[in-house]
Amino acid sequence: MAETNKPTTSGAFAEPDIKPASPFRAIFPLLAIVVCAIVAHVVFYNVFGAPENFTDGVEKDKIYQEWVAKNNAFESGKSDVDPGEEPEKAQDGTPAKDNTFGLVYKGGFVIPIGMTLFLVLFTFTIERGITIVRASGKGNIDVFVKKVRKLLAGGAIQEAADLCDKQKGSVGNVIKAGLRKYNEMEQSVELDKETKKAAIQAELEEATMLELPMLERNLPIIATTASLGTLVGLIGTVLGMIRAFSALGQGGAPNAAELSVGISEALINTALGITTSAVSILIYNFFTTKIDGMTYAMDEAGYSIVQTFDVRN
Repeated sequence: MAETNKPTTSGAFAEPDIKPASPFRAIFPLLAIVVCAIVAHVVFYNVFGAPENFTDGVEKDKIYQEWVAKNNAFESGKSDVDPGEEPEKAQDGTPAKDNTFGLVYKGGFVIPIGMTLFLVLFTFTIERGITIVRASGKGNIDVFVKKVRKLLAGGAIQEAADLCDKQKGSVGNVIKAGLRKYNEMEQSVELDKETKKAAIQAELEEATMLELPMLERNLPIIATTASLGTLVGLIGTVLGMIRAFSALGQGGAPNAAELSVGISEALINTALGITTSAVSILIYNFFTTKIDGMTYAMDEAGYSIVQTFDVRN
């Protein structure tokens, strides 16, 4: 029985081990958003809303806590003493002089939503930054591609594959896949030259398509914070202006405290929304530019692999 010619893939051209996808990766975005929302609300009500951030806040909070204790005892029947009317909370007063935290707290319940968006932006910026740095590999991509093209021009396919192992990252993985198919096609005697070239090109395109989703994952979340940041800020602004105009519309002299609270709520929400949106746009454009650069490097190296095969075969 005649032996069939089977291409061998060993050493640098061995098939890579395929690792199963982590289930945590699928739930990470939702989990991160929930955690950011919890952190934002805890910080808003416990840090920005701390009694010391308001005029006479510590004293007012002490009186209020005493009233709460008496009211609980009265309602449970442990005491016959009526605690009287509910006193003013510390947070109901005006922010202490030059106290930014108290001023932000006066921005209203929309502020924690805006803070959530900003924390989501921060979290996924770190996550995407780490992913893209790892995908870039261990060295400069442009230098790596130039070295690969030089090795290919000299016919040093094995050395080019070894260089991919050292570089790692998405670009290295795509080029390594193309070189693996190159080696396989060189050993094949059953296919014609054009079919072999098409097979190499198809392998490069498939490898690129497998890498791109990993690079672009969670970028839509960053893009979404850009539009949502502006909209949430606008909602807070509208609510603040409603409160301000309500103070102006009261009979007699306008309530200065209510008027200032409404204006503060409007301006703080505007500032937070615009800041989140602007930073989101900058970060999204930065990441997409880096991904485009890596995609171009993959295409450039892939073209060199196909052309080298065309010349040498």
